[in-house]
Amino acid sequence: MLNENSIADFKRDLRGRLIEPGDKDYDEARKVYNGMIHKKPRLIARCADVADVIRSINFGRDNDLLVAIRGGGHNAGGLGICDDGLVIDLVPIKYTRIDPAARTITVGGGCVWGDVDHATHVFGLATPSGVISTTGVGGLTLGGGIGHLTRKCGLTIDNLLSADVVLANGQFVKANADENADLFWALRGGGGNFGIVTSFTFKLHPIDILYGGPMLYELSEATDVMKWYRELIPAAPDDLNGFFAFLTVPPAPPFPEHLHMKKMCGVVWAYAGP
Repeated sequence: MLNENSIADFKRDLRGRLIEPGDKDYDEARKVYNGMIHKKPRLIARCADVADVIRSINFGRDNDLLVAIRGGGHNAGGLGICDDGLVIDLVPIKYTRIDPAARTITVGGGCVWGDVDHATHVFGLATPSGVISTTGVGGLTLGGGIGHLTRKCGLTIDNLLSADVVLANGQFVKANADENADLFWALRGGGGNFGIVTSFTFKLHPIDILYGGPMLYELSEATDVMKWYRELIPAAPDDLNGFFAFLTVPPAPPFPEHLHMKKMCGVVWAYAGP
């Protein structure tokens, strides 16, 4: 049964912070990317390391709390937050460790893709990483991971080499092709229901510069554009990636002012070739 004494003990055992309603940063800590989500957790555990994650999952299980895991907080449905439960926030577990010779990178569960791109670009390397730099590594990877480099390098899960995972019973395991291979299979596209991934190791590819941007069309041209795109993309080289979108033009550069907030369609291109 959750009580103030058990919460005090939990707070004392954490290296990171335990945030509660009434704390000055509570409202900021519960914000997620989708501004329509307005959930109020009972506790937010800002985990500093794997030990904090283990303590948090054990506390949630022992106290029969609803648990949500937050990586980047980018999930459109707000799965990284919950009402009246415990949010295990991985944001402080943010690090990158790159091996340019082996062409691999290991990243903490709190990283977003901008952190990964920053670390790899200086070495002329990259791994498939979605289309938005503020997306969390965990959510995109565990969901499959489609992005600008997909046609050239595959999905994000195709490039996942290993993962460190805390299971629901608090056990820490490594999952890869040789260890816990069934869990490794499940993690690659099965979502976040198999454990809390505290670290990911990815394969890197020799990609230095990416050329790209959107080509916009009037909504009335959507049918013709989609037919043209459908015929073009299967025959295009793997270096070229593009996805069709209906969008509201953002009121910011590089878009010209006369298009700001206009409903349009288009193809967002990315070229990773010479």
